Amino acid sequence: MNHTSDTTLTPIRKGIVGVQFLFVAFGATVLVPLLVGLDPSTALFTAGIGTLVFHLVSKGKVPIFLGSSFAFIAPIIKATELYGLSGTLFGLTGVGLVYFAMSALVKWQGLSVIHRIFPPVVIGPVIILIGITLAGTGVKMAEENWVLALISLATAVIVSLKAKGLLRLIPIFCGIGIGYLTALFFYEVDLSGVREASWFSLPEFVHPTFSWEAFVFMIPVAIAPVIEHIGNIYVVNTVANKDFVKDPGLHRTLLGDGIACMIAGVLGGPPVTTYAEVTGAMSITKVTNPQVIRIAAVTAILFSLIGKISALLKSIPNAVLGGIMLLIFGTIATAGVTNMLQHKVDLTNTRNIIIFSLTLTIGIGGANFTWGELSLSGIGLAAIVGVVLNLILPQEKEAKEEKQEQ
Repeated sequence: MNHTSDTTLTPIRKGIVGVQFLFVAFGATVLVPLLVGLDPSTALFTAGIGTLVFHLVSKGKVPIFLGSSFAFIAPIIKATELYGLSGTLFGLTGVGLVYFAMSALVKWQGLSVIHRIFPPVVIGPVIILIGITLAGTGVKMAEENWVLALISLATAVIVSLKAKGLLRLIPIFCGIGIGYLTALFFYEVDLSGVREASWFSLPEFVHPTFSWEAFVFMIPVAIAPVIEHIGNIYVVNTVANKDFVKDPGLHRTLLGDGIACMIAGVLGGPPVTTYAEVTGAMSITKVTNPQVIRIAAVTAILFSLIGKISALLKSIPNAVLGGIMLLIFGTIATAGVTNMLQHKVDLTNTRNIIIFSLTLTIGIGGANFTWGELSLSGIGLAAIVGVVLNLILPQEKEAKEEKQEQ
């Protein structure tokens, strides 16, 4: 794989590519806070700061951009109902502890321990749940104006299928853009906030308040993003033609992502995760220089300080966002199915059926476990059940005997 373009880029071209990479991640990064009631400018700020911290911890070697994680949308909405926004933000700081623990395990035992705790039969249904549990929210938002929702959805689908080059990497951005323009021309959009907003202003930082219940509530939800992080590191290895698992080490990338998540929670932003969209952009441009990613991070921070950008994002109609959600969360659920198919998970195996079915039914059914003031429910509870079942259920003897006979 040829990456000579990295060395021939002038500083100006690096800047242009860096800004371009930010726009690839922009739509998804600001969509999450818009859906959960957080400030999009804060999300841009924490994504930029988190990315720079990640690069510091990973010795500046890994070309990765960290943006808002979709896995936390449903848990943030639920936790906010139970513990309030400030309590939820404290819970989000606990996500970093999961990354720290995984980092320590990988440093100590190697990757085998990750594969043992989180096999595809556990991760698959958890990813499916992330998409399914959010479907209702997307439909409710789309119902506010089905015309806008379907225009946004159709645009994102067409761009995904028909667009070429970098344009194909920003279907979310295109869908929101066309939907918003349609709303401006044919419907009433309240732009008073945009007119009144100052050009330069600090993001709306919301500081967490101590909530042990929210802390415990959020920790299990980090399982899926941790696995997503590991998978993305291997993809970046391929794109950059380097082995970042060895140098600087997977334990360092996990640690960097964990610290970034903790910083995001402290400042009032959603947890961040490795962005496959930017990795795809690197694959097309053949630019894998980490300096370019850091330029994208600095650009995100600068954008977060422009008050009118935040106000403009907040003026986007719910129906436009709902239309995009119909595509995104269906895609997430499909990714869970694909993950299981790629790893050839045998659902004729009774053990796998038990893990898969109980994880799904507990998550979809909204099961709740309460012990004193501690409460676990939804995806977090389902993820814990899946992990525990995987660790305690013995492998089927019949399956082993059949393989031996063959």
